[in-house]
Amino acid sequence: SRGNLLLIAERASELVPRGKLGALVGDLVRLEDLTEGGSGAAPLLDEVRKFYEAGLRGDYYDSFDVSSKNCMEKSEGTEEFIAEFDRLLGKCVRAAAKGPRAPVREALELLFALLRRIDESPDDVVFFADEAGSWQAGVDWRAALPAYFQCLADGASAEDFARQVDRAISDFADYERPRHLAAARRVADAEQKAALRRLPARERRR
Repeated sequence: SRGNLLLIAERASELVPRGKLGALVGDLVRLEDLTEGGSGAAPLLDEVRKFYEAGLRGDYYDSFDVSSKNCMEKSEGTEEFIAEFDRLLGKCVRAAAKGPRAPVREALELLFALLRRIDESPDDVVFFADEAGSWQAGVDWRAALPAYFQCLADGASAEDFARQVDRAISDFADYERPRHLAAARRVADAEQKAALRRLPARERRR
């Protein structure tokens, strides 16, 4: 699908050396478009802020007349939003392993804020023909949440760590709560682990 091809192109712009990118897709797309905002173009947090502001402005909102024949399709604007979100989230996940982590945490929280906005007010950011929601972005939470928890653990107070861990799991991946709580414990210090244990039993049990 066009959406999957966009995801491949966005990932290629980050993972393939620029010298080899032309051989891969140079005859299919303009490289200056593919790599605009890509590796080295701007600090990660600046890239994410620009994307966040564009999302809130509705720059990716692209609707179409919905019928029974096209209700499962995504508009071009929605596909572009998902591809760019995937690219930036991937950069955040990789950056979390290297540090410094404070700007990566801020970048991740801006991306999460966009997803929450989609869930709270589906028509503000992008257009979905059917069943609007952040789940349509297809985020790999098994990669994204451990990276976020690693950034969060590096400097957050114990109570803030537990609160933000609980919020992220509840909002995006509550169906795998035990797995994600275990990931949070692996990067937490002793005080942060104690704060996780103090979460209401109902929340820890899910």
